[in-house]
Amino acid sequence: MGGFAAVVLAGGAARRMGGADKPTIQVAGQPMLTRVLAAVHDADPRVVVGRVPPDLPVQVASTTENPPGGGPVAATAAGLALVPEGVSFTALLAADLPLLTGEAIDVLRLTVETAPMMQGAVYRDAEGRRQTLCGVWRTSALRKALAEFEEERGNLHGASMHALLEHLRFIEVSWRRPGPPPWFDCDTDDDLRTAEEWAR
Repeated sequence: MGGFAAVVLAGGAARRMGGADKPTIQVAGQPMLTRVLAAVHDADPRVVVGRVPPDLPVQVASTTENPPGGGPVAATAAGLALVPEGVSFTALLAADLPLLTGEAIDVLRLTVETAPMMQGAVYRDAEGRRQTLCGVWRTSALRKALAEFEEERGNLHGASMHALLEHLRFIEVSWRRPGPPPWFDCDTDDDLRTAEEWAR
């Protein structure tokens, strides 16, 4: 066992942004998807679940949930299917985290690696909300939880991440370093403007 993979979920509908293709929207001159992939530059493989732009500057594996539009849990399962069995840790990330950094990922990885009884780590914001799509997981534990959850529900279509997390033991991590929160996601035009200001 060893290694580190990343699964990036890039298939959301972006209803609050008029159905825009969010991962391709630029922040500080780079598409958000490119910025997220840069934060996990050492991951192998890097899997994108959703549409991959033809001009993406890095090599990724790509897939989509079947049927499409199944939500984040179904997308997670589709992405994890492309991660080899022997990979120890997998980052599970949204594609709209333009302020994510390699340092922030390293904090999550170290947290999991040094807590053998825990199966993952996710960020928690200042209001105490879990950032469920900004985490690092033991790959085998995440795979097992998905299988148990699918057996329980019958399928994963439309399932919530919060319900999946009930099958996992994990640590909630606060970001205590200077600078913007790495889990900041862009759901609205106002969020984009805020991210742009932080990224300058």
